[in-house]
Amino acid sequence: MRPTLLVAVAAAFPVALAAQAPAGACTHRGTAADLAQRPSPLDSVQLTVDGGTIKVCYGRPSARGRVMVGGVNPFGQPWRLGANEPTRLTLPFAADVAGVHVEPGTYSLYVVPQATSWEVHVNKAVDRWGIPINAQVEAQDVGKGTVPVEALAQPVEQLTLSLVAGPPVELVFTWEKTRVRIPIKKTS
Repeated sequence: MRPTLLVAVAAAFPVALAAQAPAGACTHRGTAADLAQRPSPLDSVQLTVDGGTIKVCYGRPSARGRVMVGGVNPFGQPWRLGANEPTRLTLPFAADVAGVHVEPGTYSLYVVPQATSWEVHVNKAVDRWGIPINAQVEAQDVGKGTVPVEALAQPVEQLTLSLVAGPPVELVFTWEKTRVRIPIKKTS
């Protein structure tokens, strides 16, 4: 490919790749103007544990009157745990995530929600669009674990992820009337 053609292709499809971003940076597709127009804004949360920083990058959709958990995101179907790009978890140390052992690095998370429990998948495919989650994506799973679902009394309009200090640390998902706690236990 000639260099001028490569520049034209790069300009037509701007993508920030993890390999080009600083370690722990959130990566995303599109220009700053494109990102500002998304209905589901990008967000991230981080927590320092034993001198290292756990970071989660995700898109924050709003329910806007729709049934999301068990509706738009049906029970029994894989879901990216956010909007747009996959939800990414960066760990500075080896850990068990929902019981799945992982080495230090960045992973994508997706879930298969059910009414009373969620199957949490830890995956190596981080530089992709969030959907579809098909056999090609599933083949890159590191493993999966199951966590219980809690019912909330008051609805949460916009999907929110937070990191709560432990031990174990918990990645807490809240949206609509659903809360799920994904344990992250440092193993080294």
